[in-house]
Amino acid sequence: MKTKNRDQSLSDSRELDGSYDQLTGNPPSSQSKQTIKQRFLKLLPCCTPGRPSLCQSSIEDDFELSTVCHRPEGLDKLQEQTRFTKKELKVLYRGFKNECPCGVVNEENFKTIYSQFFPQGDSSTYAHFLFEAFDTNKNGSVSFEDFVFGLSIILRGTITDRLNWAFNLYDLNKDGCITKEEMMDIMRSIYDMMGKYTYPSMQDDAPREHVESFFQKMDRNNDGVVTIEEFMESCQKDENIMQSMQLFDNVI
Repeated sequence: MKTKNRDQSLSDSRELDGSYDQLTGNPPSSQSKQTIKQRFLKLLPCCTPGRPSLCQSSIEDDFELSTVCHRPEGLDKLQEQTRFTKKELKVLYRGFKNECPCGVVNEENFKTIYSQFFPQGDSSTYAHFLFEAFDTNKNGSVSFEDFVFGLSIILRGTITDRLNWAFNLYDLNKDGCITKEEMMDIMRSIYDMMGKYTYPSMQDDAPREHVESFFQKMDRNNDGVVTIEEFMESCQKDENIMQSMQLFDNVI
């Protein structure tokens, strides 16, 4: 039994270290094109909380490696659970594993990589909100499954799916409604991320003005909060919002 378990562990490690690809069935390609999907993948660096060196340095013990790396679900199951084809999942997984051999990313590394896209500002707060949206299991890490499930909604979901995902992002305490305080936190994080040296320059009161505009449009009964029903109805009646929902339809 011990021999069998060790053989399985060694097989698992070969799948994870690149000698065998669990989803594609062959070694990942060494060349990849710089497309938008790579920009998504760049947000997910490799990190295993508390044990960062195990998967980043050369390790002789394959058995130990297999105990710290996360192995994703099988290709067929992921295809059933998302709106991606097998070919698309293979491309996503190959890129994800190249950037994140350990199979998971924690929040601090997520923030570090995300900040490279917004060097003129402070993206840490918005990256925190975004990480929380992808971390559906609330375990402090984002796996390939977490990433591809969220990406499937953003890129391939129905309008209802996408609006639900956006509402969940804005509903910071997950109580089923968006308050002005929550929306203010979101808007400030966006303005902080964009930086002060934009053109045209942003005024200090711009976040509050955007929040007031948001509530004038969304808060139908003027009770000071926006429910999921109000959010859905208002967004679906807004032509600009509906057009923005289609921007990523053909990203992958």
